[in-house]
Amino acid sequence: MSEVFEGYERQYCELSDNLTRSCTSASVLHGELKKQKLSEIKEGLDEADALIRKMDLEARSLQPSTKATLLAKLRDYKHYLSNLKTDVKRITSTDTNQAAQELLESGINETTTVSADQKGRLLMSTERLNQSTERIKESRRTMLETEELGVSILQDLHQQRQSLLHAHSTLHAVDDNISKSKKILTTISRRINKNKLILSLIIGALILAILIILYIKLTG
Repeated sequence: MSEVFEGYERQYCELSDNLTRSCTSASVLHGELKKQKLSEIKEGLDEADALIRKMDLEARSLQPSTKATLLAKLRDYKHYLSNLKTDVKRITSTDTNQAAQELLESGINETTTVSADQKGRLLMSTERLNQSTERIKESRRTMLETEELGVSILQDLHQQRQSLLHAHSTLHAVDDNISKSKKILTTISRRINKNKLILSLIIGALILAILIILYIKLTG
């Protein structure tokens, strides 16, 4: 297994244990303490998401046999993290609803005759609070989707880099073969020239011998 993956995995396991304990404690807190604890938990969830993405990227760069095992393990981690997020949403929703309920009860206790206009303002405040919460959730979803897109782009770049390296190796091998072919052709060319020279010498010698024989016959 990759040492880099193991390092990320240790960090994730420690972080997920801390988040589980924090969720348990946040469920029994109230007021500012609960808000502070939920803020810490959300930061921890973001960090856990980042570690999951790092582990995913590292696993996909390994050999197929190792990659399959690690990706299966990652699916379990993602499922556990998703359950934690669901718990946090439940705790946050309970806290928001409780705050709205306390606000309503407080208004009722302060006066027994609340006007329709005051009720409307109170409901509008609660609705704005819910809308703000939804906008924050939507912003977080957009941020996570952007990060996932970044991871996908990095994976594509990694694959393209591997393809370029393979193409470079292939071109290098072709260049070596061309150099060897040039050397062979040069050697063959030299041998042909050498054979031509020898053949020319032999023909010259034959012609000279014929001339000598003719001269001897004519003068004899």
